[in-house]
Amino acid sequence: MALRRDVDPGSRFAAEGIGERCVIALADLSDHGSLLRVLNEHGVSSVFHLGAQTIVGTANRSPLSTFEANVRGTYNLLEACRLQGDSIEGVVVASSDKAYGAHDELPYREDFALEAAFPYDVSKACTDLIARSYAATFGLPVAVTRLANVYGPGDLNWSRLIPDSARALVRGEAPVIRSDGTPERDYLYLDDAVEVYLAVAASLERPELWGRAWNAGRGEPLSVLEVVRRLIEVSGRQVEPDVRGHGTPAGELDRQFLDSGAIQAELGWTPEWDLDRGLTSTWEWYFRYFGTDSPARRAGGRQ
Repeated sequence: MALRRDVDPGSRFAAEGIGERCVIALADLSDHGSLLRVLNEHGVSSVFHLGAQTIVGTANRSPLSTFEANVRGTYNLLEACRLQGDSIEGVVVASSDKAYGAHDELPYREDFALEAAFPYDVSKACTDLIARSYAATFGLPVAVTRLANVYGPGDLNWSRLIPDSARALVRGEAPVIRSDGTPERDYLYLDDAVEVYLAVAASLERPELWGRAWNAGRGEPLSVLEVVRRLIEVSGRQVEPDVRGHGTPAGELDRQFLDSGAIQAELGWTPEWDLDRGLTSTWEWYFRYFGTDSPARRAGGRQ
């Protein structure tokens, strides 16, 4: 079952018919009553809370709507889950590596303080703390994931590096880099992220792991410029990145990457996709998506 607020006819969910294979529940995370209705009427037992306003730039322009979705949405959902009692077997809440904020020491470990400063980062730190408080105070079987930058097929948020670069390459254009290309991030392919959520959900059978936070990434910090150049290589295009920025964009941190030792040692999760394999799969999807008879074109998707 999937929760839906808005409809985007050009999204992968709509254009490829994914929604036709799901039970769609119409609800808004900011509406506690609608969440109670969905949990009750559909007999939900396991919850994966990934719903959020996820774009850093949007959060900087509109912090209130970001806090409403990410903070209010989280406590509304967790309170609705608490009221279901023992019928809820597990809740996995998506936090983010950005919840850590700036630290002199890297990579981030789960015992680092959450020192977020910018609106999106703060909203995810709040999400994280609220979720763990429900485990500590109410015994709710909940755990938190702090993932690296997730990429892969289906992402149509063009403010993000890999989707925007892939779209430019499909068009035969040079990808535009809006920083100086030096900021470093940890990248995690979509399929590996899914396995993280499943591993953490399975761990909630063990009450001693309720309230845990789990890092997951490849632990391989890569610069923006390096990622774009490797995507260009995968695409076979003969272009160079168009570097237009200076330094790190406002509201962003210069370097972020994760220590995933705990989830590997305790839950047995390891990433299976290296960057080149992941970028190849991602590029092939965008190339198909923007083709002359693609689902996006047939559905009038965003170009």
